[in-house]
Amino acid sequence: MVSLDDIRLAQRRLSGVAVRTPLILCPRHQADRRLYFKPENLQPVGAFKLRGAYNKIASLSEAERRRGVIAFSSGNHAQGVAYAARALGVRAVIVMPETAPRVKVSRTAAMGAEIVLLGEGGEEQWRVRAEELAAAHGYVMVAPFNDETVIAGQGTVGLEILEDLLGAGTVLVPVGGGGLLSGVAAAIKLSRPDVRVIGVEPELANDAQVSFRSGRIVEFPLDQTRRTVADGMRATRLGDITFAHIRAFADDIITVSEDEIREATRRLALGAHLVAEPSGAVTFAAFLFHRQELPEALWNVAILSGGNIAPETLRQILTDDPV
Repeated sequence: MVSLDDIRLAQRRLSGVAVRTPLILCPRHQADRRLYFKPENLQPVGAFKLRGAYNKIASLSEAERRRGVIAFSSGNHAQGVAYAARALGVRAVIVMPETAPRVKVSRTAAMGAEIVLLGEGGEEQWRVRAEELAAAHGYVMVAPFNDETVIAGQGTVGLEILEDLLGAGTVLVPVGGGGLLSGVAAAIKLSRPDVRVIGVEPELANDAQVSFRSGRIVEFPLDQTRRTVADGMRATRLGDITFAHIRAFADDIITVSEDEIREATRRLALGAHLVAEPSGAVTFAAFLFHRQELPEALWNVAILSGGNIAPETLRQILTDDPV
């Protein structure tokens, strides 16, 4: 399990690399229920994934770095690995699906990573192909979430929240593969056990919620999870490492609908002037539409995990009728 010392070490490694994103008060907050946004969309790669990827690659020995790294991802992790590898002078190869948002593929390539595109298939196929290439060429795998060093890097988000908002009562965290929730929940609970940490995911991809509440990892079919507009949350299952951390440190996981995700994305852009991808807006959707499922707290934080939204998707959401 990740320790508080592991997360603090990651924080030192990330100093001057990852942006220490501010806490931004929601413009229309309520006096008795204030909400702060933690905008990880302001990272150089537009998402929190830089933290875990950099921490992992920075932890490698010189011999391992010379071998190069490989990752599999539909977008944000790909960009995090590419950015971190370039900053550390390490070769990066990324396995991505042909269906990945074009903006994420092009930005990953622009940072110097070699892209290997795969056709139809899910995360398991991408992982298998990445492992084949790693075995053939000696690359070091940088997993998207199921890795303790990656989790420790993501946990630095939690440390920053506690340092910047001493009275934090509830922290809302997006859940895809579970790396961000694992790290943030560990950082917070190992420092301030009284703070509630709630994961949020789409109703159409609520494998983490089902797993958390049943006490065992439940896998969903890709045909189901790919229906959500939150393309960064289409993982079909948690990893065994992330599941263990979530069970140990998270308080609950709740879900939001597709209409709620779209409305939260729209309100963030038009009301708070923050461009979030749907995967990053789920926490605001939970705050807006699921108050009865959340702890009563004066000081609340919603982590906006990323802002790499396809222009056509943003255009469509902004012209949607409000919920």
